[in-house]
Amino acid sequence: MLWKIPVLYLLAGVTWIVFSDRAVQALLHDPALITQVQTFKGAAYVAATAVLLYVLLRPLAQRLLGSQAQLQASEAQYRQMFESNPSPLLLYDLDSLRIIDTNAAATRLLGWSRGELQGKTLDLLAVPEDMAGLHEHVAAIRQEPGKVMVSLGRLRTSSGAIRDVEMHASLVRYGERSARLVIAMDRTAELEAQRARENALGRLQEAHRIARLCGWEIDLSNGRCNFSQQFQQLLGGPRLDARAHYRDVLVTADADSQARLDRVLSEAAAGDLREIDLLVPLRAGDGGDGGERLVRLRAQVGRDADLHLRLRGTAQDVTEEEQARRLLREREQQFRELMRILPDAVMILSGERVFFCNPACAAQFGYDSEALMGTALTDMVAAEDLAHVRRLLAQPDQEPGMQAAPRMQRRDGSRFSAALAVSPARYGGQDAMLVVMRDVSEPERIRDALATSNQELQAVARRLFTLQEEERRAISRDLHDDIGQSITAIKMSAHAALEEDSDAAQRLADLAEIIGIADATLDKLRNLSTLLRPPQLDALGLEAALRGHAGMRLRNSAIGLELDIDALPRRPAPEIEQACFRIAQEALTNVLRHAAAQRVHLRLRHDAPAEELELSVHDDGRGFEPQAARGLGLVMMRERAQTAGGRLAIESSPGGGTRILLHLPYTAQTAELA
Repeated sequence: MLWKIPVLYLLAGVTWIVFSDRAVQALLHDPALITQVQTFKGAAYVAATAVLLYVLLRPLAQRLLGSQAQLQASEAQYRQMFESNPSPLLLYDLDSLRIIDTNAAATRLLGWSRGELQGKTLDLLAVPEDMAGLHEHVAAIRQEPGKVMVSLGRLRTSSGAIRDVEMHASLVRYGERSARLVIAMDRTAELEAQRARENALGRLQEAHRIARLCGWEIDLSNGRCNFSQQFQQLLGGPRLDARAHYRDVLVTADADSQARLDRVLSEAAAGDLREIDLLVPLRAGDGGDGGERLVRLRAQVGRDADLHLRLRGTAQDVTEEEQARRLLREREQQFRELMRILPDAVMILSGERVFFCNPACAAQFGYDSEALMGTALTDMVAAEDLAHVRRLLAQPDQEPGMQAAPRMQRRDGSRFSAALAVSPARYGGQDAMLVVMRDVSEPERIRDALATSNQELQAVARRLFTLQEEERRAISRDLHDDIGQSITAIKMSAHAALEEDSDAAQRLADLAEIIGIADATLDKLRNLSTLLRPPQLDALGLEAALRGHAGMRLRNSAIGLELDIDALPRRPAPEIEQACFRIAQEALTNVLRHAAAQRVHLRLRHDAPAEELELSVHDDGRGFEPQAARGLGLVMMRERAQTAGGRLAIESSPGGGTRILLHLPYTAQTAELA
């Protein structure tokens, strides 16, 4: 239309001028009239062409105005769309990289206003460490400006925060310039969630690895299974395909376990079980560490998209855990057994009350083990020593080792001395004190008894030396006075007999006197040797020696003698015979000297159950108090019995007589000092 209208107007004008002028010249000849007609003709032509131009240009102008209105409306709509778009939009010049315009979503995302962003380069939004990547991206866009670019990058906000965004950039014309429209979709939360999910999955996998958890599932309709790679590695088998049967993997170590596993899976397939929790010994394959692994299988029954019943769950290798638990049970059993047989008292105190005690501790305080539990410290310690014990419990490190607490208190109120060792401990998740206690009353009594015995031994030693000297003097006196005089008389009678040459009768009388003196001397020597050591003991044995000695000692006494001496099955060792004889000898001597008894009963028998000798000397005399007796004879009898490895008991009471009871082994033993 731009060139058709002028050409048409030109043709119409030329045609009008040429043909109208010729028509006027042909019809009119008056110049004035011709001039008027020409003027009228020009005015008519101008009016007609004006009307024609109006008719022709009016639709064109209307269409032009309509197009302009539509353009303005479209621009307003696009501006509204640009402004109201929920996604951040950013328009920048491709050549200068300056920001031309942004929408409200972009300002909210970036934190700058539209005025602050317009005219700024993209470097304002770039993260410094990503600057090189930005320039490489711009260079790629400039090489292919018409290509739509999709990239994932980072933008820096006004606060310095970094946002992860997905950017879709396309080429647009902005006036006479080429620009890039960028649609930025904030993926920060999504990526953070993805990273958190990946971290959680990583931690879950690590937890599964540490806890040895493996995933698995079984299609209960056909037995096909899907086991995780960790499960297969656990069992050391080859990699399985998707159609493997669970029996190819879950191979138990014994037939009973396999039957139990099959029964449970059958019940789950029938709908009788909704979840399972099994402890199964599975056999490891050639690729594992061999042997068997104890695996805990936990799973729940559910339906998949095809409504098939599936068993999904986890598997955990508890081999080491069960071994550790079994070892712990053994250690606990050993600890309980140790506490049971330990002779020292052991208790655990918390808040000055007994939380634990062993049998020795309960017995020491006169309680049952259960009755002592919960007993307060104040009920077990003498009031005057309670502060000392509390100080030990409060500061156990300052006084290590066994500490003396002189008086502890039993249930019946009796007291005993104890040594305590205190150490901090944990019991039932609480701080407590471990107390080891040893009753030192008996050792103190033994120490006192030992001191008394030492004094008695010293007295015995002194008395032995005295007795040895007295016996030597007595033997010397007997040899000198009796034997010596008898020998002297024999010598004198022999000389007298030698001088009686003529008187045969006198010689016979002298020889008879010599024989009488010699017989008397022999009797004296025999009695002396019997006192030193009876010959029956060596020649005839213990039984005969006791009969002979008892009869000889009590022969001239008013005390009645009762002998009950059994024949022994075998002869004891010489040391045993001598000890038994000397103790019987001393007992009979004490009866003669101190008992004032009417009768005495001496008994020797074989104690078959104990395979021992039993000697008993029982009189009906005045008796005495055994605890107050400190006689040297009693001490020597005890020492002889202990030296021979035997036991001596003295039973007596004032007015009730005395009984000496001796037990000796057949073979000499080394005595143990108590």
